[in-house]
Amino acid sequence: MEAIRWENDTLYLLDQTRLPAEEVWLPYTDYREVANAIRTMVVRGAPAIGVSAAYAYCLAAQAGADLAEAKAVLAASRPTAVNLFWALDRMASCKGDLLAEAKAIHREDVEMCRTMGAFGAAVVPDGARILTHCNAGALATGGYGTALGVIRAAHEQGKVKMVYADETRPLLQGARLTAHELVADGIPTTLLADNMAAALMRRGGVDMVVVGCDRMAANGDFANKIGTYSAAVNAHYHGIPFYTALPSSTIDMTIADGSGIPIEERSRDELIHLGPTQTAPLDVGVWNPAFDVTPHALLTGIITEKGILYPPFQENLAKLFG
Repeated sequence: MEAIRWENDTLYLLDQTRLPAEEVWLPYTDYREVANAIRTMVVRGAPAIGVSAAYAYCLAAQAGADLAEAKAVLAASRPTAVNLFWALDRMASCKGDLLAEAKAIHREDVEMCRTMGAFGAAVVPDGARILTHCNAGALATGGYGTALGVIRAAHEQGKVKMVYADETRPLLQGARLTAHELVADGIPTTLLADNMAAALMRRGGVDMVVVGCDRMAANGDFANKIGTYSAAVNAHYHGIPFYTALPSSTIDMTIADGSGIPIEERSRDELIHLGPTQTAPLDVGVWNPAFDVTPHALLTGIITEKGILYPPFQENLAKLFG
């Protein structure tokens, strides 16, 4: 499964707002349209946003646009996922073939996902029942996935008994995207409402939790889709190992801890509607952060393409990525 293609000087994005009901590929030749696609979550997931922005930078160059302005427009599309800024900085500093650089970013992301999947599969027990939150799969990356890359690799080794996918309110990325990916791959999958995970843990139904990451601070605190912090607290209370999987491009060593990670707040409409259906009073107050920050103290380990990091996270992150 893939979400990003480059063909004939055109960027194609799989419209993830329309999954799983229909698979629609949208063509883009204007970098500003790609910025809007990122903003409206046609494409989402930190690595996938970075890859898409790299190709959008190429579109700007092809059109003879002001590249500094294009970079600024793309950077403003979403504030939390650091891969966006990492990819744009890499493209802006490229002195050679921009398209070759964007394709390298895309290819390297897939390679990193496959490598971290292999590392992560080693900590998955036989017969594992794994909980995941949001979508950190092929749709959220250049391909294969971070958290779902770990699950895919473990499934290939015959280790996975069941994957429990939180539905992930309010936009249902777990229900619409993660369940879609896992079912398509023939991986045993059960969908949960977000507020059911703790009850499942209490019954002894979860052996480990693995999630993705949109930005990690230097001490191991990390931002991921809203609801990740709840999963981490519940896992900690029940003594269940809790891992995050991420490429090095998601680690922001310039931020000391999670308090420095900017948290995007999204439209109130996402909470008072489910699709076209109104689900709450139109004049009710709404708080709709897209992400929350999980403290590193709740982490068992950090799965990267360079191996698995364990506490002390700040020291070990500095050794590998500082």
